[in-house]
Amino acid sequence: MDITTGELTADRHRLRTPQPATPKRIGKAVEKLVSYFEWDGPVGCAFPARIKHGVVRTASNIDKSCLGYDIEQGLSDRIGSPVFVVNDADAAGIAEITHGAARHQKHLVLVLTVGTGIGSGLFLDGVLIPNTEFGHVRVRGRNGERYAADSARKRDKLTWKKWARRFQHYLDHIEFLVGPDVIILGGGISNPGKASHYFDYLKSDAEMKIAELGNRAGIVGAAMFAASRLKDGAGSPRD
Repeated sequence: MDITTGELTADRHRLRTPQPATPKRIGKAVEKLVSYFEWDGPVGCAFPARIKHGVVRTASNIDKSCLGYDIEQGLSDRIGSPVFVVNDADAAGIAEITHGAARHQKHLVLVLTVGTGIGSGLFLDGVLIPNTEFGHVRVRGRNGERYAADSARKRDKLTWKKWARRFQHYLDHIEFLVGPDVIILGGGISNPGKASHYFDYLKSDAEMKIAELGNRAGIVGAAMFAASRLKDGAGSPRD
């Protein structure tokens, strides 16, 4: 992708998430993707977990064997090029802050990616505060994403209006905890065909917007994260 514009320079290529999503199977999937694009340079990877110093620290939606795994080093060894790994919601937020709905926004910006789960990216004056996990706060006695993600709407066969009421409970709780100036709603619910069904039911003291980059946000943000790490002089994940 072109990090200066946020535009993809090739069509996306999709692979099914490996089941179970173990380090070995994840490595094979990444290797297939890199090979498909005939790419031999640095890689940015958006990953559904808290990543600290290249190591997986949470495993809500991947196999528990990933906990404690040095995924940056493991993937770098697998493909023979530097791989830089960032939380997937943080990646989407990086893209929206630079090229999307949150560009030019100052103060405290919260990006929520809502789909199968709920991811969160928090930015203060454009600077990422990494690895927030606001999708897992307790709301009405339940895990936030189990209660209010788009998958919960489908699972419980909710109308959009009833789901919006649930998501409002979640938003109220997050807004109380964080107090953002701007909230960007991304992930699957940012699809224009979905947003029109629920957005007008939601209220917030923060300015609320629908993400602009859609499903490419994670790809864009991951590439930007890798470029930033390289600019800072990280020739390999451990530098």
